[in-house]
Parts: sequence; C-alpha cells; structure tokens
Amino acid sequence: MKVVVIGCTHAGTAAVKTILADHPSAEVKVYERNDNISFLSCGIALYIAGQVKDPQGLFYSSPEELKKLGAQVHMRHDVLNVNVADKTILVKDLLSGEEFVENYDKLIVTTGSWPIIPDLDGLDLENVQLCKNYQHAKDIFSRQVGKKKVVIVGAGYIGIELVEAFRRQGSEVTLIDAQERILNKYLDKEITDILEAKLIEEGVQLKLNEKVKAFLGEKGKVSAVQTSKASYPADLVVLCIGFRPNTDLVKGQVETLANGAIIVDDYMQTSVKDVYAAGDSCAVNYNPNNGHAYIPLATNAVRMGFLVGKNIVGEKMKYRGTQATSGLYLYGYNIGATGVTEASAREYGLDVDSVYLEDNYRPEFMPSTEKVYMKLVYEKESKRIVGGQMMSKYDVTQSANTLSLAIQTHQTVEDLALVDFFFQPVYDRPFNYLNILAQAALAKEN
Repeated sequence: MKVVVIGCTHAGTAAVKTILADHPSAEVKVYERNDNISFLSCGIALYIAGQVKDPQGLFYSSPEELKKLGAQVHMRHDVLNVNVADKTILVKDLLSGEEFVENYDKLIVTTGSWPIIPDLDGLDLENVQLCKNYQHAKDIFSRQVGKKKVVIVGAGYIGIELVEAFRRQGSEVTLIDAQERILNKYLDKEITDILEAKLIEEGVQLKLNEKVKAFLGEKGKVSAVQTSKASYPADLVVLCIGFRPNTDLVKGQVETLANGAIIVDDYMQTSVKDVYAAGDSCAVNYNPNNGHAYIPLATNAVRMGFLVGKNIVGEKMKYRGTQATSGLYLYGYNIGATGVTEASAREYGLDVDSVYLEDNYRPEFMPSTEKVYMKLVYEKESKRIVGGQMMSKYDVTQSANTLSLAIQTHQTVEDLALVDFFFQPVYDRPFNYLNILAQAALAKEN
C-alpha cells in the first residue's frame, strides 16, 4: 500500500505516525513545501512575550522522527496538481526546480489553512506581517525590536494573545476589528464586556466596529493603518483576520463547503474513494447542530489525522465530531469555551435559550475564593446543551472540557444540574458551579 501525504503540520504528522504504527509495511511518502513540520502556532504570542525562550520548543515532531518511523519525507517539495481520477500528483522540488509525477494507492490531503488576506493597498509594505507559521514567528520576533506602535488587525484568539504579548514588551498596542465585540466567535457579550474593560485598563487602544481600508507607508515601511473611521500610527502591523482552507489542489474534484473546506465522512474519507482529508483543510462534523462547520483548530487536526491513520485500511474507528472546545489566558483570566454561543446559534439553525451566572468557585469560609463567570446555551425545546463559556481568575478551563463532553453525549440541562461531581471545600461547593449553572437554567425554564 502506497500512501501519499500532502502537507505535514498537525493532521499530517498524526496521520503518518498512526499509519506506520498500525501498518509498518506501508510505503508512506510525505510532501511538504516548508522546511519544518508540527509547528505550534498557538505559541507565537508566548515567544514574542518572552515566556518561551527557544522557539524550537514549539515543535513536537521533526522530519527526522518521521523518517526513523519509516516514512519517506520530502521537505521543500510543492505539490502543483492533484488528479484523483488517475491517482497521481505533480510535485516540484523547490530546491532543484525538478518536477515529477507521483502515483498513489491512498491520498491524504492535510494541506491546512492560510491566513485571510484582504485586498488592500499597502499589503506589500515592510512590517505588515501575517501570523501563522514558523517563518512568520521569526519575522515578527525580529521586527518587533524598537517598534513602539503595534497595530493588531483581528480580535480573535491569535490577535488577543498578541495584544498582551506586545504590551508585555512595552509597545503601544492598537487592536482593530470590524466586529462590535472581541472574541465574538467564542464568547457572548456578558464575558467580552469584562475582557474589553480589562484591555482598556491595561492601556490597549480598542477600536471595534472599524474596517481597515488601507496600510499607509513612508519609504517602503508601514507608518499607519487607515480604517473606516480614523488613521492609527504603526511601526508594525500584524494581520490576524482569520483563516481559509488551503484546498485549491482538489477544487472541483471532491465535495466541499462553499469556502472550499473539504467534507469528510465519519471515517475521514472524502467524496472520492481512497482520498482522505483532515485538519484545517476540512470541515468538521459539528455536534451542536449535527452538521458541518469550518473550525480550524490544532486539536481537531491532530484528532482527525489520527483517525485517518486508523481508517486508511477499512472503517475501524468513527469520528465523534467536535464542539470546537478552546481555551485562552488573558491578563489573569482563565477562559474556556465550547459549542455555540447564544449569538452564533442562529447561524447553525439552532433555536436556543441561555443562562448567565456569576458565583464563587468554592465556599466563602475558605481563606480565599474567586468569582466564576459562566454561561450555558441550550436548545429551547429539547433542553439539550449546545454551548458553554467559563471565565475566572481561578483555573476553570477544564470545566469547558466537561461541557464539551456534555454536548458530545447529548446531555440536557437537567442531566448537568444533577450530575455527580465530588465536593471538597478546597475545590468547590456542595453543588459544583456547573451544577449551579444548570440549576439556574432549570429555574429559568420553570
């Protein structure tokens, strides 16, 4: 069995390792256009802030490791064309310029995603940066020195983390987003209001509901960002608007969403036999609405890549879907979220209600405690849990994992209200704060 893997970051790395563990005699060939694999881009902000000293620690695998496992790894090789009918790919060696055709028995498309780049004047100015891969991380790190005024475009997770990272280094930071709230895909207004106030308190210039129109420059270097409302001086600009699936190679050959994300079944197979896909190039099977969604996350990528390996020879292990569970640390707040927000539920065709609650995570008689800000989103008719958000100075992020499991297993508000959590006053109340949150939802319904 000859398996060809296109792209090898998270999903590709997981697929290769699993295939070779389960099928050591398989011929596995990897083609990757970059010179590295498995880079954790979520660590870029930690690197910029100086919390991670050596960026090599942000890699968890290497071409050498995959070669030792038995893979034939071809770095700096760009796949130019895929023909699923003929089961061939056209490859270019970026070092020698040589082009050649490779055939396969099984094809794995793990080509990932790429930042959304707006069509704006000034994109080619020096110090206008993307933030995705290892090269971007090195560029940002080298160019941040002496940059007093930094503008971040995009208030998602990456943008928000970069804001704190640059503030830690003493830069003046302006955060611009076209939406009315930060982190609007992950959190509802009750929680983002608190975080926005914290950013302002920390000296961040928060410019929401403003659309970037152009990047202005002097002598080839960026000097300002022009928006729909004003112009903001900038020595360095980082674009974090979002990501799109990198799937042009198979466009028109496999079934996709409108944005190009590849649709896979429960065993990671595309609409074409012997063609598998995983990671940011794919749509995920989204449990809150039992449909498809495009949610690029490393956790999804690794899990899907693992499943490709398990199912490359027969349907052996079914995909359980995802809730897009995520975590964030921002200025002392531990934040966890899973499933839909109240605001996003309508986009997925869900008719929901919600309850928001603030309570201490453990009894007041303890020497100290911390407030937990929490929200539960559930279907109106069935009372099935479809989303949840948690935030506290105390680390409550694992509770987002608990809510994720509740969504995946179709738990209702009543189930969560009465689920058996332990009580120990060092850790929680006689009723855990998740119990209390669900009980508040029951009280609202009654």
